[in-house]
Amino acid sequence: MGGQTSSMEGVHVLVIGGGFGGIAAAQHLKAGGLSFTLIDMKDAFHHNVAALRASVQPGFAQRTFIPYKETFGESFVQGQVQRVDTEKQTVVLEGGREIEYSHLILCTGTDGAFPGKFNTVASYRSAVQAYEDFVKQVQAADSVLVIGGGSTGVEMAAEIKTEYPDKKVVLIHSRVALADMELLPSVRQQAKEVLLEKGVELVLGQKVPNLSELQLNVTQKNQEVRTDRGEVLTSDLIICCTGMKVNSAAYASSFSGCLADNGALKVNNHLQVAGFSNVFAVGDCADVNEPKMAYHAGLHAAVAVTNIIHSLSGKELTSYRTGNVTMLLAMGRDDGVGQFNGLKLPRCVVALGKSRDLLLWKSWREMQQQQP
Repeated sequence: MGGQTSSMEGVHVLVIGGGFGGIAAAQHLKAGGLSFTLIDMKDAFHHNVAALRASVQPGFAQRTFIPYKETFGESFVQGQVQRVDTEKQTVVLEGGREIEYSHLILCTGTDGAFPGKFNTVASYRSAVQAYEDFVKQVQAADSVLVIGGGSTGVEMAAEIKTEYPDKKVVLIHSRVALADMELLPSVRQQAKEVLLEKGVELVLGQKVPNLSELQLNVTQKNQEVRTDRGEVLTSDLIICCTGMKVNSAAYASSFSGCLADNGALKVNNHLQVAGFSNVFAVGDCADVNEPKMAYHAGLHAAVAVTNIIHSLSGKELTSYRTGNVTMLLAMGRDDGVGQFNGLKLPRCVVALGKSRDLLLWKSWREMQQQQP
């Protein structure tokens, strides 16, 4: 026991990003008795798996944000990382504060358009209010255009049509097949069928070329959107569900030689960033060939923390191995499609397993707090 104590001296693990991978890493570090600091721009964890439900259902958003301080106390710091100094082994926050580390776990996730993502400096109250304000925009619209038919767009269209069946909902997608390419063709087809059953209108194989010029997330009656094929769509509210990208702002300048083309960090089988034995990448910012999912981020976090502990005690490092794709799409609170270990699941199983409460119970349990 004395040997383990001495090997922990001078150890301070810095976790950048408090998403699914970040809170999993922090909990493993806490359980292992290691000194750590978790840094995030917000003061509350965002269970963004439920972000789209919070966009349509009044009062739901407060369940999707869980304060960090109540779980991690003084081990949590709210701040925006400006840069990582790998030579001095410090992280510099906006405002100039520096925090030293012996080991670094990068869990910065992906960034994308609101309401699917909410990556900004914010308090719990302002974050919840942003979603409540968005619900009012949805309620005020008679028609909604969702741009992008990946998994986020598919779930967004389904959520709106489930909560407000009388609204006209149109989904436009540049490809013919919907949802993620990693999904089985039969699951992607089923997602399409569920949307049509709910009454969502589909415009497939067409793009919106002037996306940057459109007024997003604000209800304005009869806005016109012209597709690249010349078709004119009229809608009161336009929601963008495209453009997801790796959130590399915190580390890009410091690890420029370790970046994949999409901004993710190149890692070895132990999830160590290329060229650094004490820096790990977890979740969406790790260049691992698998779908970007909360579940995978949690698995990465366990491997990273285990390997920090093993490296301190001289044990062999653990390797991360990808498995068959498991992915569930909530198609509103009453339906869903998906697959488990590469096998298609019945819709009712997905509805019960995910769609009903969007796995909120799991995050509240992990954060060891009571859901409101």
